[in-house]
Amino acid sequence: MIRRLPLIQPVAELRLNAILLAIALLPILSMAQDRPWIAGTVDDNGPTSFEAEQITGRPDHEVSMERDVGISRGNTLIEADRMKYDIIDDRVEAIGHVRLQREGNEFLGSELRLKLDTGEGVLQSPVYKLLRMNAHGKADRIDFESQDRATVVGGFYTTCEGPDPDWYLRSGSLALDNSREIGVAENAVLVFKGLPLVGAPKLSFPLSEERVSGFLAPTIATSTSGGLEVVAPFYWNIAPNRDLILAPHYITRRGLMLGASARYLGEDYGGQTNFEVIDRDNQTGDSRWALSSRHKQTLSQGLTLSSNVNAASDDDYARDFPFSRVWAYQPGIPRRLLIRDVRLDYGAQEWTASGRLTEYQVLQDRNGRALIQRPYSRLPQLNYNYYGENDSGLNWSLGSEFTRFHQNFIPVDGMPQQGDRMVINPRLTYNYQTPGFFVRPSVSAHSTVYSLDDTAAPTMTAPNRTLPTFSLDSGLIYERDASLFGNAAIQTIEPRLFYTYTPYKRQDSTLYPNFDSTEADFNFATVFRENRFVGNDRISDSNQVTTALTTRYLEPNGMERVRLAIAQRFSFADQRVTLNDATLLPTETRSDMLFLGSGRVTDQLRVDSNFQFSQSRNELNRMNIGAFWQPAPMKVLNAQYRRDVRNLPNDPNSNFELIDISSQWPLGDRWYGVGRISYLLKENQLGQSLAGVEYKADCWIFRVIGQRLPTAQSVANTTIFLQLEFNGLSMLGANPMRALRMNVPGYQPLGSSEYPYETY
Repeated sequence: MIRRLPLIQPVAELRLNAILLAIALLPILSMAQDRPWIAGTVDDNGPTSFEAEQITGRPDHEVSMERDVGISRGNTLIEADRMKYDIIDDRVEAIGHVRLQREGNEFLGSELRLKLDTGEGVLQSPVYKLLRMNAHGKADRIDFESQDRATVVGGFYTTCEGPDPDWYLRSGSLALDNSREIGVAENAVLVFKGLPLVGAPKLSFPLSEERVSGFLAPTIATSTSGGLEVVAPFYWNIAPNRDLILAPHYITRRGLMLGASARYLGEDYGGQTNFEVIDRDNQTGDSRWALSSRHKQTLSQGLTLSSNVNAASDDDYARDFPFSRVWAYQPGIPRRLLIRDVRLDYGAQEWTASGRLTEYQVLQDRNGRALIQRPYSRLPQLNYNYYGENDSGLNWSLGSEFTRFHQNFIPVDGMPQQGDRMVINPRLTYNYQTPGFFVRPSVSAHSTVYSLDDTAAPTMTAPNRTLPTFSLDSGLIYERDASLFGNAAIQTIEPRLFYTYTPYKRQDSTLYPNFDSTEADFNFATVFRENRFVGNDRISDSNQVTTALTTRYLEPNGMERVRLAIAQRFSFADQRVTLNDATLLPTETRSDMLFLGSGRVTDQLRVDSNFQFSQSRNELNRMNIGAFWQPAPMKVLNAQYRRDVRNLPNDPNSNFELIDISSQWPLGDRWYGVGRISYLLKENQLGQSLAGVEYKADCWIFRVIGQRLPTAQSVANTTIFLQLEFNGLSMLGANPMRALRMNVPGYQPLGSSEYPYETY
């Protein structure tokens, strides 16, 4: 029941001037000082307050007000030249310069009839503003159906300022539902610069930043492999933590494809599944599909289940469908190694255990170049790790693993088709550390036992191996006051010495299999490793010491400004363990020298560089120099030079030289250029590249982006993104945002570009 406060004692007729009115309404106005309805702190079922220069009528039946009239209840405010309030029916009639404000929206018109308790009414010749979306429009009338719902009849909607907007949505009727935060336009036409762009019998759009169900704007793109592609996605906001996109799209050269993307998120679980299928590809005549599904769930305290399943119908899928929405990576870059993995993890304070099933699908190059050997499946892999320590600095750990390897075809080099491997690796470490230096001696044993099936070499049936390793890591840390670019700083000098010894044991391919080992890349992240191999099938022999020197410049608040480092490894004996019989042994007693330099020269400029120099050949084998400058929002310039001339026989990627430049930069009034050029110097050809322009108006954004993507050996795909983004409504064309972010580090969108899935 609506509570109404009496104005004064009943009389037959009352005429008051403004002073008498203020005295009469004093009990009410003291509760609602300075129009609290604007702040929205009063309940809609609360008291009704009036203001006017003149009031006439019967307070128990009807009140008429004139000149500077205002009436409010809760979040609703009505102002007009003249107003009549029917107390019994709780209805307001307002005429002349009517202003209605409720639920954060504002409506102006010539005449209003409104029932306050239900919110039902009609406003004639309105101009309206939806303040949350910074949108406005005008209409023939507005029918208020409730406190939360209204229908705009014969009007338009826009987020552009001014009486002549660049774009507007013209409709026969426009339903605004604040409870669902959605607008639905019937017989809608989107007009841009005076030209109708698209029309639809029904079009929905959000009235807030929340996601709402409905058809999204269609996207249009072109590529050299598929031609023109048109996508008409439907977004279903199932629940706040679940949604689904259904996306049929037509590809002119290939046919009709159906796609779907589902996401879910709970208190203890979450995941996403993407799928798309084309029943018959016009180019190949085959049914083609792709799938990606990820899930993670906490089953109990410390117990977690996760899965990552990826699959494609054929080797050429990622190359032929550059706009595939299945894999969350840069469009057009094929993923040639698709993992299928399910794992169960359990963790306690001092130990962890896991079990997993893993296999792979390899998408080979159809030209037969750069073939990838399929990794062994792990069916299953079981791990147990234990860690302990005491207050004296003594640490102990145990790593263990059991894996059943399987391959569904006969591997090369006489390797077994399947087999078991058990690994146990205990370690004891003493960590002594002070503010000025540290010493960490460590001793470990790596024990491996195999049980192999179908081996070509009889000696490889059940090999086993146990190798101890001793290492000593030590370093000093000196500090001194210094200055950097005229500012106070602290400079550190940090020499480091790392020694490791592992005895030699013959491990060639006639004795031991190689399921998962490869040689680690030589850089600052691996130079302090005990084993130069990654994996458990090869343990390198070592009697070597790594020396390094690092200096850092720190600001007084501790932030690092500059880091410079040099490192080199020296061997006291020749290394004899190789991956396989074709692998060359290291012939130098000293490794290449590593140099590193990085730092934030200013708040806007960051520089990174690293070098690998061979003293024996007096040659700079590898080089990577990059500068990243971001002086202001929407201003980014990145430049990198990369060089690798090692010419390793088993690594085709160890011989290249390229320049990579990317940028986002203002070109003029409201125009921005964006681009990336990756140029292979030795091949004298373009690599991955992108170029385009963006235009930012007050209420819309235009983009045209071209991208070149190598998809296979000597094969590249060119895509064109053309997009119009209308603030607060939707966007037309193909969304290039992921391509821009991946190609231009530091890129900043000119607008939101999240409608409501960036994937589509």
